[in-house]
Amino acid sequence: MQSFRTELENPIVERDILELERKIALFREGKIDEEKFRSLRLARGVYGQRQQGVQMIRIKLPYGRVNSAQLRRICKVSEEYSTGRLHITTRQDIQIHYVSLDRTPQLWAELERDDVTLREACGNTVRNVTASELAGIDPKEPFDVTPYADATFRYFLRNPVCQEMGRKFKMSFSSSDEDIALSYLHDLGFIPKVKHVDGKETRGFKVMLGGGLGSQPRHADLISEFIETDQIIPFTEAVLRIFDRHGERARRNKARMKFLVKDLGLEAFLDLVEKEKKALPFSSFPIDAENYGQQRTLPSPESPVLEKEPGLDFELWKLTNVLPQKQAGYVAIGVKVPLGDFYIDQARALADLVENYANNEVRFTLRQNFLIRDVREDLVPFFYQELQKIGLGQRGYNTLGDITACPGTDTCNLGIASSTGIAVELEKVILEEYPQYLQNRDLVIKISGCMNACGQHNMAHIGFQGMSMKSGKTVIPALQVLLGGGNLGDGNGRFADKVTKVPSRRGPQALRVLLDDFEKNAGGIDFLSYYDKQGQMYFYDLLKELSDASTVTQSDSVDWGHNEAYEVAVGVGECAGVVIDLVATLLLEALEKLDQGQEALEQGRWSDSIYHHYAGLINAAKALLLSEDVSTNSYANIISLFDEKFIESGKINLEGTFAEKVYQINLNEPTENFAKAYAKQAMEIYNLLKTYREEEVEA
Repeated sequence: MQSFRTELENPIVERDILELERKIALFREGKIDEEKFRSLRLARGVYGQRQQGVQMIRIKLPYGRVNSAQLRRICKVSEEYSTGRLHITTRQDIQIHYVSLDRTPQLWAELERDDVTLREACGNTVRNVTASELAGIDPKEPFDVTPYADATFRYFLRNPVCQEMGRKFKMSFSSSDEDIALSYLHDLGFIPKVKHVDGKETRGFKVMLGGGLGSQPRHADLISEFIETDQIIPFTEAVLRIFDRHGERARRNKARMKFLVKDLGLEAFLDLVEKEKKALPFSSFPIDAENYGQQRTLPSPESPVLEKEPGLDFELWKLTNVLPQKQAGYVAIGVKVPLGDFYIDQARALADLVENYANNEVRFTLRQNFLIRDVREDLVPFFYQELQKIGLGQRGYNTLGDITACPGTDTCNLGIASSTGIAVELEKVILEEYPQYLQNRDLVIKISGCMNACGQHNMAHIGFQGMSMKSGKTVIPALQVLLGGGNLGDGNGRFADKVTKVPSRRGPQALRVLLDDFEKNAGGIDFLSYYDKQGQMYFYDLLKELSDASTVTQSDSVDWGHNEAYEVAVGVGECAGVVIDLVATLLLEALEKLDQGQEALEQGRWSDSIYHHYAGLINAAKALLLSEDVSTNSYANIISLFDEKFIESGKINLEGTFAEKVYQINLNEPTENFAKAYAKQAMEIYNLLKTYREEEVEA
């Protein structure tokens, strides 16, 4: 691998990138365990894909915002390191594919020249903080949540509390009670609220906790109807600390926070959160939202000349793709991006368009589209003209014909059946046979290629999940049909029922049957009311003929978007190819965390120093437990098992229990004196544990 040096002004970012380069080299040399390297690269946005030898890169864009310079930089990177295709995710990120692992540090350095990061885009970290794309322009919003989402992103980026949790952690900020950021299916979801006391306005948030999708969706619990804005970051940090300490680490499919809340019980979980507050660096964290708003100005460009007068197509497009703003005289334009895929020639033209005629930004959406904001009303025909030129002028933004789908078997290791292939076919059905639904915003279709629900299929009115089914001895691609999910607003939602399974090739006909039945029998009520009225078994019977595996033909064995017969295949990751001493690796990582703690101590970052030293102690204890073949499943479990195996047995003498030493972290405020004492104690314990291990190896 070619070594390189960055020229970045931010030394923290530069060190991150050079560290990634160093760890890649060690991995190539077989000196880092594959699982540990995977954890590191995922936390740097580098994700293995279905095809061997190449990576998917996830570019983290907080609340989906990107300015023109950043969009051009992403295009430059995609052109040089990838294929020129940009994929919008349901978390408002951008993904590019087929990138060489060895070139990822250079790619990251290029992005950072315009303040675009990969850090913590994947892995067991705080993932991208999402927000309503309407934030700041929504006529229904009590206030703009953008500065609060931005402050949350910045506070937890590189925060030691959330670097190696048991699983990922997702947060969202909605702009209004319509809750289009879907608070009820997030680990933490925030909905803006305002209180008026003695004539004074106080801002705050309704808070939802412990939601999630996946194979076992869980509706978030209501934590508070109103938490003032200066409390959202302290509360979030306390939640993260409890999740980091008590969350499952051995069983990946039980490691999301929703399972911890369920296992402990909400009251016990919140009790731990409350007790943790003493250890926080801030009891209040005010966010300067007023200054953010004052920096914003509305554009007033010259009016360009139209090449021709707009016709009927423009009028139809305007019905679905032009949205009102609360700023008088301005509108937002929703741009439908089929499957969330667009290309660098389109993106570069878009960057020029919004720089010259809008407010120099776009916001990617949770439905894999993007929104152009602050467009003067008289410029709407011009924008339609320019979007048509670059192939982004389709009508039907955020309607039934605007289907959300994950990449599925195209690139994802976990994909079971093609989600993009069936999405294309379903959109064709709607466009050609049910054009009236191109104005329907009350019905949503979402598709995932597997149970993990990256396409959010199990919260849609009509959802499809990729799977396989048997017809005799033949395995064919299939779709599980789910019905009855939806966002009800203000933190309330419902998850779809699993109704039946049909061969993938029959997916379009399944949609036809559902829409025909709805049109014929609903009698003007909405889809969810109709579903509840008829019941799950009614729809099972309705689709029963299509689900019959005994009637499949040879064509059913070929998935959408493919020419060859289907076979179940799951991709595999990289392999280090040699045996690694995992105990030594964990001890080395423990020392690295202690070194990071010492650095934070020298910089006066007392809370960060304490947490780094805490994590170092946990890693060292885990190393010794591993040497005894003791399995662990959480940080709290490591602490108790270490006392049982090493302290109570007399193998190691700490003049007290390991728990007493470690748990000083949440019994003391993060002062300078405590940080220094905790650091000194941590190094002493580490040296004792390291010496014990060395003596055991030599014995």
